[in-house]
Amino acid sequence: MASSPSAPAFSSQSWKYDISLSFRGEDTRNTFVGHLYPALEQEGIYTYKDDETLPRGETIRPSLMKAIEESQIAVIVFSKNYGDSSWCLDELAHIMKSRDTRGQIVMPIFYDVDPFELRKPKRKYGEAFAKHELENKTKVESWRKALVDASNISGWEPKHIANGHEAKAIKQIVLEISQKLQPVTSSLNENLIGMAARLQGLKLELEIGLDDVRMIGIWGVGGGGKTTLASLIYDEICSKFDGCCFVENIREESGRYGLGKLKEKILSEMEVNRAGGGRVLINNRFRHRKVLIVLDDVDHLDQLKALAGSHDWFGEGSRIIITTRDKHLLAAHKVNVIHNIRLLNNDEAIKLFCKHAPRDKRAVEDYEHLSKEVVSYAGGLPLALTVLGSFLCDKDINEWKSALARLKEIPATDIVEKLRISFDGLTKIEKELFLDIACFFRCWNKGDAMKILDECGFHPVIGVKVLIQKALVTISEDGKFDMHDLVQEMGHHIVRGEHPNNPEKHSRIWKEEDVLKICAMDANTELDMIEAIRYEYNKDCLVQHLPPIVANTNNLRWIQWEGDFASHLLSNFPQRTLCRLILYGSFQKQLWEGYKLLPNLKTVELWALDNLIATPDLMDFQILKDSFFMIVVV
Repeated sequence: MASSPSAPAFSSQSWKYDISLSFRGEDTRNTFVGHLYPALEQEGIYTYKDDETLPRGETIRPSLMKAIEESQIAVIVFSKNYGDSSWCLDELAHIMKSRDTRGQIVMPIFYDVDPFELRKPKRKYGEAFAKHELENKTKVESWRKALVDASNISGWEPKHIANGHEAKAIKQIVLEISQKLQPVTSSLNENLIGMAARLQGLKLELEIGLDDVRMIGIWGVGGGGKTTLASLIYDEICSKFDGCCFVENIREESGRYGLGKLKEKILSEMEVNRAGGGRVLINNRFRHRKVLIVLDDVDHLDQLKALAGSHDWFGEGSRIIITTRDKHLLAAHKVNVIHNIRLLNNDEAIKLFCKHAPRDKRAVEDYEHLSKEVVSYAGGLPLALTVLGSFLCDKDINEWKSALARLKEIPATDIVEKLRISFDGLTKIEKELFLDIACFFRCWNKGDAMKILDECGFHPVIGVKVLIQKALVTISEDGKFDMHDLVQEMGHHIVRGEHPNNPEKHSRIWKEEDVLKICAMDANTELDMIEAIRYEYNKDCLVQHLPPIVANTNNLRWIQWEGDFASHLLSNFPQRTLCRLILYGSFQKQLWEGYKLLPNLKTVELWALDNLIATPDLMDFQILKDSFFMIVVV
């Protein structure tokens, strides 16, 4: 059984070459190394091999020694006659020295020799060192030490891999070398804070080098870095494939130009003869090719069916990467792995924000607190941190304070519009469901909220699943509705955005300031736009009574009111659309007189109405058998 090198401790060293090859040319140049070198190159592993990479006009020794120092990994091919060459032994000694001083990784391959022959030179190596003792006595000890140290490193014995099948052994070796290479972080844009670790995680899921065809979905909230991550992995691994293509903005481009144009793009960039029809060509032409395709911002299953219909469209080793906000699409297309994009942690968020809004010579104490406020507001969303940092970068301290105060009322348009794309893709009933959760039910127990949503006719079981799949809503560990702060702000902006100062034009009322404005309106003001009201009274609230004008809400679905209400309100409150009525702490003695035709009412809850002496007559409720009526006196 061949052993393989253990994973190295990655250093921050910048390398010119991925690997350098050390070998005895007479033994392996036209055999094992002759096959290993092109296999490495085909995988996109930049390899130094003296007779292949040496620039014209340079002497071998200085160039070779420099190449060793500039290579992340040194692969040494020990063959029967390797020890005969003082040249090879000098090279070996330099490799081992470079390992100690520069953190280089050494990977030995024992080709037709056993490692024990090197540890106490025997057979051919014993004969070779006997000669070196006579000719190069001063160097023998350093050579011997280097040889023993290298032979003690776990490496490969090709004769013990794949039953001695050399081609398969080389394939296995190349795969393991590829997996050991340090992530290429030096090429990452310096502003892409936190992406190196995320890139490495995605690479592990892609398992580059295996022969299977793999589809990977990158899923998460808008502005979370899906496209950025896909671009980085594409740039790093594209050289390992026979053909590659990055198809950007599929949601927009397919709507604007149709899927035919996107097929043409793939075929063109892959340098495929396009005569004969798009889908048939993608299906047939790539079946025997190892390709890399990124499908960015997919929002419909038809797009995946047209551009990457199934795994058998592509040749062995192909990788298809899909970015989307809709988890359902990935599951429906049966991708191999769904990679959930991870938002930035607090430290990463601070670094990214400060990259875009550097403090320069401004006093740290002036900006540190404000920077933390911005980072808290952004909630780890790279888009928000970048937008806000770029906006604030040239502003003074007072402008920062003003901008933050404004953000609490009016979120940044660039951020809202990016997030709103997910909302716009919902059905009408899913939009209503999302807005109710964003305005009323965040941090509510899911079961309690689902009951209300169901009473409103929103069929929340399937609808909530869609919202979760589109990364708009999450369920916390303790079973409560949750969402990103900026996603909630986006929902609030949709409800209030066009008319922030006119609550009579809002579909949902939950802010005290909006309740105050409604209370101050003329009694004849129409409130037909309002569908739901939730108001919680406390001693600091300025509104103590449910105003009579609320009787003008002719399309109210549900109301939850904490505090007193006008004595004659409910008598003038014949809400045919009302599904749920919840009242807390009123001094009302009677809700209404006689019968009320309330055909949609499912629940009445009366809490702490200790003066209530007459309950509403429920006999005329058309759906009495489905209704819930409760009075709780505290």
